[in-house]
Amino acid sequence: MRYIKLYGYFLRFSFSKAMEFRVDFYFRILMDAMYYVFQFLFFSVIYLHTDLLAGWNQEQITIFIAGYIFIDALNMTVFANNCWWFPIYVNRGDLDYYLTKPVSTLFFMSLREFAANSFLNLLIAVGILTWAITSYSIAFPLWKIFVFFLLLLVGTFIYFLVHFTFLLSVFWTQSPRGFGDVFYAVAHTIERPDRIFKGAIRVLFTYVIPFSVMASYPARFLLEEFSWNVVFTIFGVAIALFFVVLGIWKKGLRSYSSASS
Repeated sequence: MRYIKLYGYFLRFSFSKAMEFRVDFYFRILMDAMYYVFQFLFFSVIYLHTDLLAGWNQEQITIFIAGYIFIDALNMTVFANNCWWFPIYVNRGDLDYYLTKPVSTLFFMSLREFAANSFLNLLIAVGILTWAITSYSIAFPLWKIFVFFLLLLVGTFIYFLVHFTFLLSVFWTQSPRGFGDVFYAVAHTIERPDRIFKGAIRVLFTYVIPFSVMASYPARFLLEEFSWNVVFTIFGVAIALFFVVLGIWKKGLRSYSSASS
């Protein structure tokens, strides 16, 4: 309950701060809305030349697009600002401030900044996802829609964990962004169906850097024949990555040079 109450304070502070910068607030909405439009236009052009992509028709790919748009919007709202500031705090020694708080430092660093200016885009993404599901030619069972939504939430958590793993290198490199630029270079993989990748590349983006698990697997669960393997894979990857991040985080703190050292 203490952490829930603390997160409530985070939300209140973030919304009040967002209202002080109206231009940034509206620009973020416009920028993300354009991103959503271009994603649908990109695949629309592809389907002018083919009926199937990675085994999915255009109606099915629409649900996949809506899924990763939701993941992107939720990540931008909840996690992205925190990931942006983390390397800066480490390099400037500002992490000292968070280490002195009587709560988990990892919790504080991961969730303190709630992007209220992206919250409206999250609502738009939810609307797009709802439209994609309800307009599908076949009605999905409610339980399957619920699990699909749950898997997207887990996929968002995996996205954050992978991003944070790349950033944790800043404890040792003291670089401005850690390996964050490498992450962004490969992060667009989430925007492509996993079956377009073959061989070692598919293994890489499924089990090593699991971008394919984040959006493609939830879509496969909803669109294709039910399989517990998909669900177990997504939850297994999330649990394994959480413990990897936790282990690297603890090692990083032991290597951290505070502002007073």
